[in-house]
Amino acid sequence: MPTEPLLTVEGVSLAIRGNSILQDVNLQVSTGEIVALIGPNGAGKSTLVRVVLGLLQPERGRVWRKPGARIGYMPQRLAVDETLPLTARRFITLGMPASREQVRAVLEEVGATRVLDTPVQAVSGGEMQRVLLARALLREPDLLVLDEPIQGVDLNGQYELYDLISDLRRKRGCGILMVSHELHLVMAATDHVLCLNRHVCCSGHPEHVARDPAYLQLFGIDGARRLAVYHHHHNHRHDLHGTVVAGDSPVPARSAVHDEEEGVPPRSEERKAHG
Repeated sequence: MPTEPLLTVEGVSLAIRGNSILQDVNLQVSTGEIVALIGPNGAGKSTLVRVVLGLLQPERGRVWRKPGARIGYMPQRLAVDETLPLTARRFITLGMPASREQVRAVLEEVGATRVLDTPVQAVSGGEMQRVLLARALLREPDLLVLDEPIQGVDLNGQYELYDLISDLRRKRGCGILMVSHELHLVMAATDHVLCLNRHVCCSGHPEHVARDPAYLQLFGIDGARRLAVYHHHHNHRHDLHGTVVAGDSPVPARSAVHDEEEGVPPRSEERKAHG
């Protein structure tokens, strides 16, 4: 259960070149809690992340971070020059010296040890996201900040990454602030949701937010119903390339809140993807 606050954002407002980006935003992340930040493009999500990391200073309000708390950051995307001779191992240790054993350990934790000595330009989209996550974990973070962690990852990989993020919270006990556009997935993997559109439209437990009038107005009634909280049920795992892992033990199904509660059956593509 969430306990000690790691991050508190109070009344934060920020304008850039006269354009109001954030308006009186409040946010809190506690130990062992996953908080999801959702909203449309241009809502100020990435700007709020930069404020949280101390890269931008708000015009009004304050950002409090627990003294001594370590923060691990996974960016939305990262472009590496094609001519740069950089393996995944060397990339992970840039600015953070670590032994080969330490790097192997974090790559093993995220399921990507096979890319240890692979040039970063040669890894797939899903592998690169895991490498970025491993780099964030090398800091042994108390707070993990993930900006679109499933960017460029296929459907199977998305499920695996969200399961991995939940496992990291459970094993490490860290707080997690996660930005995502994949509403039907992130709402199922989150303790608390904050819906942002320059200001906080609504916040709370995922099931509560999914029924909030402000959420329905922002995403549309039909769209919001289609994106209602949906938990992925599966009895197998996939590797980084989407192949079913042979001999894997069944994964227990988790409780779900389905669209049927609103009288709307899951979409056919969801049923196929979750079969």
